[in-house]
Amino acid sequence: MLKKTVLTFAFLTILTTFYGFNAQFGAPATEDMLLNDDGATLRNSLLREGDYVISAYDQIIRNISEQEGHDWRLMSAIAYHESRFTPDITSRSGARGLMQIMPSVARQFEVPAEQIINPETNVWLANKLLSKIISTLRLPAGTPDEDRMRIILASYNSGIGHVGDARRLARLYGEDPNSWEVVARYLQLKAEPEYYRNEVVKCGRFTGSRQTLAYVNDVIGRYNRYCRIAGR
Repeated sequence: MLKKTVLTFAFLTILTTFYGFNAQFGAPATEDMLLNDDGATLRNSLLREGDYVISAYDQIIRNISEQEGHDWRLMSAIAYHESRFTPDITSRSGARGLMQIMPSVARQFEVPAEQIINPETNVWLANKLLSKIISTLRLPAGTPDEDRMRIILASYNSGIGHVGDARRLARLYGEDPNSWEVVARYLQLKAEPEYYRNEVVKCGRFTGSRQTLAYVNDVIGRYNRYCRIAGR
């Protein structure tokens, strides 16, 4: 009887904490994140080895990403690259958690900095950031999926400002701003004065193109692997 009471108390504590997080931060669709179509509770908890396909965070990443309309396998690929699924790390630049979220991103979505390290919060912020990038880029409907995904990932890694500069330079020189091949080339050219001093460039010199291109290739490769092993 005592054991049952303790377990019940622990469950209620976890549930209250989760609801408190969503109420405080104004996360959308709180009930949908907790309930499936039949009204059954979804447990956003770590999975044991053997119970997951990609990582112990499969359920957390999948539940939150699907609510935000993003492919959970892509978000998992980002998490692997960013942290190797380590929730409590902080980079030298101050990025934190599974998805390596910067405090500036948390501020955009009115989330206190001390909450960034929480896995659910961290994944939620990454999904919100990806949605904001997509809406800001406004890539045409006819943009090939591969180009679209690579341009979005480059924006996640380097900042949408540098990608926006590369796309403006592409337009200026009569090239396709929705082609990843073209955008990648102008990201590299933004290290040269002839290009980063151009009046269409708003974010100045960019010297991180090699890292960004490697990031995009790595995440895409891992995403393709996760698609093979995880299905939908």
